[in-house]
Amino acid sequence: MIARVEPLTLTRAVRGPFDYRLGPGQEQVSVGSVLRIPFGTARPLGVVVELAERSELDPDRLVEPEAVLGAGLGADLVSLAGWMEREYCSTRARALKLMLAPGTADGAGARLALVATVTAAGRAALTDETRLTPRQRELLTALVDSGPSVAAPLGTESLRRLKARGLVELERSARPRRPVLHAVGSAPVTAPALTADQAAALDALLPAMRAPESAPGFLLHGVTGSGKTEVYLGAVEAALNAGRSAIVLVPEIALTPQVLGRFVARFGDVVAVLHSALSAGERHDEWMRLRAGEARVCVGPRSAIFAPLDDIGLIVVDEEHEVSYKHDGDPRYDARGVAQERARRHGAVVVFGSATPRPETVLGMTRLRLPERVDRRPLPTVQVLDMRGRHQPLHPETRMALADVRRAGGKAILLLNRRGWSNFLSCRACGRVWMCPNCEVALVLHRHGGFVACHHCGHREPVPDRCPSCASVSVARHGAGTERIEQELREALGEEGFPIFRLDADSTTLAARARTLQRFGSSPAGVLVGTQMVAKGHDFPDVSLGVVLDADQTLRFPDFRAEERTFALITQLAGRTGRGALGSRVLVQTLAPHARAIAFAVGHDSDGFVADELIRRRALSYPPYASLIRITCAAEDEALARETAAAIHSRLQSLDAAVLGPAPLFRLRNRFRSQIVVKARRRQPAIDGVGVAVDALAPAAARRGASVSVDVDPQ
Repeated sequence: MIARVEPLTLTRAVRGPFDYRLGPGQEQVSVGSVLRIPFGTARPLGVVVELAERSELDPDRLVEPEAVLGAGLGADLVSLAGWMEREYCSTRARALKLMLAPGTADGAGARLALVATVTAAGRAALTDETRLTPRQRELLTALVDSGPSVAAPLGTESLRRLKARGLVELERSARPRRPVLHAVGSAPVTAPALTADQAAALDALLPAMRAPESAPGFLLHGVTGSGKTEVYLGAVEAALNAGRSAIVLVPEIALTPQVLGRFVARFGDVVAVLHSALSAGERHDEWMRLRAGEARVCVGPRSAIFAPLDDIGLIVVDEEHEVSYKHDGDPRYDARGVAQERARRHGAVVVFGSATPRPETVLGMTRLRLPERVDRRPLPTVQVLDMRGRHQPLHPETRMALADVRRAGGKAILLLNRRGWSNFLSCRACGRVWMCPNCEVALVLHRHGGFVACHHCGHREPVPDRCPSCASVSVARHGAGTERIEQELREALGEEGFPIFRLDADSTTLAARARTLQRFGSSPAGVLVGTQMVAKGHDFPDVSLGVVLDADQTLRFPDFRAEERTFALITQLAGRTGRGALGSRVLVQTLAPHARAIAFAVGHDSDGFVADELIRRRALSYPPYASLIRITCAAEDEALARETAAAIHSRLQSLDAAVLGPAPLFRLRNRFRSQIVVKARRRQPAIDGVGVAVDALAPAAARRGASVSVDVDPQ
């Protein structure tokens, strides 16, 4: 047999598949098998994409794979990689690499442990006072008491000596590595009674799950606190009862523990989790549980869409409005689009859920509504605080509201979507601004740790005590980040009996973030301050005050989605308050109190905002009425980046689309950048045209030192 193999190389210039002759002992190779292959002077991994009985090449010229590695991919994932290659103007090899079992590339596999079992001779020896040393008697007694046990903690060499005497048997056995569940809050084991709206939504999903070939995608549009997760749980239960599997996507790793806790409480070990914060061994073993069918529900962020599950019946995308569903690397896939395609291929139902759905989703899916909170609790009152003319980060009314919460022994959440202490530093004498040497951006002050840092490339410098240009010691700090707000709160409120918790990307690990949420949830009172992750999906019933600082910050971004994101951020933060018996209030500090997005958020008017936004998008030919494709050319030489972009631009002139640019972008990681944006009403011809142009020019550009990346549906 001939295996047609896609080498997992990163270059666009090398595309498979290439034919390999299967040798003795390789009869088990199938579509999706992962091989170590000779490929020129290299020995890369490759994935079998097809099997054939003969090759068009001379059989004597074909070589054999060197090894068959680990668990392969299913044929469905191999096919999906081909779709991603076309849809995202990438390569099949790059897509396949995203899907491999964790640890495949470096040879990691199941962890084998030495397991010891006492033989009949060993049990008899325990009754003979003369046959055993004290150490041997201790080991045998421990094994009899505990049953078969992993050898390492008991002393491997001693056990091997016992084996030589026939007193124990030793064997190697796989020892699974299960992730530690950092649960946040408690999760009910049994399903609570559904509200009428929840039951109606689930009743709409269940028939579609029984006849998926005609099922559309569903948008579960529910206000914050309306119980969307309970509908997901009911739909997953239906999929499992039908003998099928399910994928549940969440937007952030930080949200995984809370969502995972609810699914594990309901379904137990049938649930697995996949995300990058797990160790390589944990990811490998969870992946293998899914591949073997031991786990049939996968919960995780973006990459969990590639879970190796068979017969998928349901895919859920929670908080579907979140930008984190878009992958930064090549291929720049959108997990929401991949979810729809994978559901189509499996005959599965796909459910997107959000309190602030994207206009694209509202227009393209069947909408199921949850218009009220569980227990009919009212949505919080939202008040706009005008910050024009004020120079302190906290409005006086915000300070008074926080003081009221402190006196009442309650809880509050403050959102500022900017980490660090200050936005940037400048010299008052000569005007110098501290900039990143690698990127054309200002360095952000982090007072905890004493450094200024670039949030793009990670460059760090000590906090300056004087200006290197003029030697002045008058260094000014501008703006406020979460670190400074944390300190302001400590000074204003004190911390005795009213702790201040901070949650942002500077929290080092997922476990550290989960512990912060646990401590805030279990504390009788306090304030949680952080970036946008504090507004995402958390359920704390005793939060009575929410504050959004610098709410118009996102409105200043050069992005047609700026208003959509501002509306979503305010609405989502408001959704964290008033979930319990206490009343609730949300304060929105802004320099643009009359902005459209803020006005709609104050009225909790998602329908009004989306309708207004769709009118604007249609007039300007933005998604969902057109598709955008961005091509970015980068090089250390500015002229080369510009020339590469110009060459691609000239090749795109025949497209039935608007081709905008080339236009310069700010320098990033020591590379100059130039971009082209294609705006097309006919999506597939535009994608195909861009793919042809980039494939024709990118290899030559790479040889000169320029890189070309394509982003379909840029976020």
